[in-house]
Amino acid sequence: MKLALGVFVALMVAFGAGWLWGSSGRWDADRIIRAAEVRSDLFEARSSVLGARVDLYNLNFGNASRHFEDAQGVFRRAAERLNTDGQQEDAKRLDPALARIDEAQKLAGRLDQGANSRAAEAEQTIAGVIMTVASK
Repeated sequence: MKLALGVFVALMVAFGAGWLWGSSGRWDADRIIRAAEVRSDLFEARSSVLGARVDLYNLNFGNASRHFEDAQGVFRRAAERLNTDGQQEDAKRLDPALARIDEAQKLAGRLDQGANSRAAEAEQTIAGVIMTVASK
């Protein structure tokens, strides 16, 4: 009976140690994956803003507006991920860029070339956040 209890305890200790050893690297991997997803979202939003700027240059205001709409959706998703990961400070830094994108979309709807300068400001803010997030 004591032998069976000893074997059972040894198996439980080995199982617990194996679980801790295996899961310790998983947490780091999960954090790295979440950071990569945020960077991917930010790059996608920046790409949409740059695409909108090209459309504005070509006087294609309809496509520019669609690119701005795409950028807003991706941008909100990135901000949500940053908030979920406890990076509220970086998420708040995205608010001015989102406001600039909204302004640029409204200007594009009025066929105003000033949308390009708003998009440039938003793009610069996004680039700054990407550099901050990438360095963490």
